[in-house]
Amino acid sequence: MISTTDIPPAADRTQAGFNASYVWMISAVAAMGGLLFGYDWIVISGTDLFYEAHFHLTSSLQVGWAKSSALLGCLIGALVSGALSDRFGRKRLLILSAMLFAVSSVATGLAGSFAVFVLWRIAGGAAIGLASNLSPMYIAEVAPAQTRGRLVSLNQLTIVIGILLAQFVNWRIGSLHPLPDQASAEQIAASWSGQTGWAGCLALRRRRPCCF
Repeated sequence: MISTTDIPPAADRTQAGFNASYVWMISAVAAMGGLLFGYDWIVISGTDLFYEAHFHLTSSLQVGWAKSSALLGCLIGALVSGALSDRFGRKRLLILSAMLFAVSSVATGLAGSFAVFVLWRIAGGAAIGLASNLSPMYIAEVAPAQTRGRLVSLNQLTIVIGILLAQFVNWRIGSLHPLPDQASAEQIAASWSGQTGWAGCLALRRRRPCCF
């Protein structure tokens, strides 16, 4: 059990009841859930031009559902995270979230139809809902009292890093094969970004959170 007794800064952290390096390491790994939350939140906005042409989405309902379907998964994941983590533990649920991130990221990029694309977007959203609740909760529970604030703030930091990473990936993949001005839907769909690049942006989130 991790001690929460205040100790002098120069004290031996291992002898005091916890290994500071180990606690920081598992907290940083758990905070990767925040990174994927930030990445998934933003990356879709840089790929919409291409997957809309790829799947021939024309109605506003289809376009809106493609983006917002992940929010349904987020809602489901957030609603069940508390009860399931009480029953099975935070660590097991974070591992489940990691598996959902890994599988849904690759499956979303490889989706052959719009229905399959949406299905895996919902699954990925469920992983976001689980991780967004469980990552800070897990960190708070393993962190000693004197470092709890700093450790829990790692999750917020990784969210911002995930947002920045998504913007960079969108820019980098989009710049590899720039489209001509006033490109038609057919040109967009036939381009490298329309065929492969957008899927790569989504599949890059296969880096997943876990915990020790």
